[in-house]
Amino acid sequence: MYRSLFARDMFAEMDRLQREMQQAFDLSPSIRGFGRGGFPALNVGSTPEAIHIYAFAPGIEPSKLEIHLDRGLLTIAGERPSSLPEQAAGTVHIDERFAGTFRRVITLAEDADPDAVDAKYTDGVVHITVQRRASAQPRRITVQ
Repeated sequence: MYRSLFARDMFAEMDRLQREMQQAFDLSPSIRGFGRGGFPALNVGSTPEAIHIYAFAPGIEPSKLEIHLDRGLLTIAGERPSSLPEQAAGTVHIDERFAGTFRRVITLAEDADPDAVDAKYTDGVVHITVQRRASAQPRRITVQ
């Protein structure tokens, strides 16, 4: 999307601001998390054996991330430092990179095992694997 540094059409600029404000407050109706927006961006999927969460958090040291699982709620929190120069050095015209503290909360399925959680950080992506309880695993029952 092309965006001018200086607004030429006041009505177009107001329309853009209104859309951005609407997106900021537009929440997903699901209790499993935000549908769009938020930091870090998430991909959540599952297999019969585990739940996989991918949190895209480039520029954050793994030691600065806090991941908690409590009563079926997975919380990913931390702080992303700003990479902008000091204000005295110049004027910033566009700042689209998120900086500051963040917190994302995801409701996990009831069969998630809180004792079998693994988190790995590779190339700015945190891959969290939550195993499902063995009692919830699909199994074949032989007929006698």
